[in-house]
Amino acid sequence: MLGFENSYEVCNCKKVTIEQIKDVIKNQNASTLREIQDLTTAGTECMHCVFPEGDFGKMKKKIYCKDILNELKIELANG
Repeated sequence: MLGFENSYEVCNCKKVTIEQIKDVIKNQNASTLREIQDLTTAGTECMHCVFPEGDFGKMKKKIYCKDILNELKIELANG
C-alpha cells in the first residue's frame, strides 16, 4: 500500500498498523476517518496521523489514515 509494508505503524501513539486500518475498512465497513478512529483508536491521541493538514509534529508522517482510506476506496471500487 503506497509503498509501505502492511506492518508499518501509522499511529505511533496507539501502535496501529496499516494492516489494522485496512482490516476495519474491508471487514467492518469503516468508510470515514471517524469510523477508523473509533474502531482502531488510531489518531485519537495526538491526531498527527489522521491527515497531513493536522500533522503539527516536528517530524511529519510518511503516510496518514486518510491516505489509506482513500487508496482502499479506489481499490474496492475497481474490484
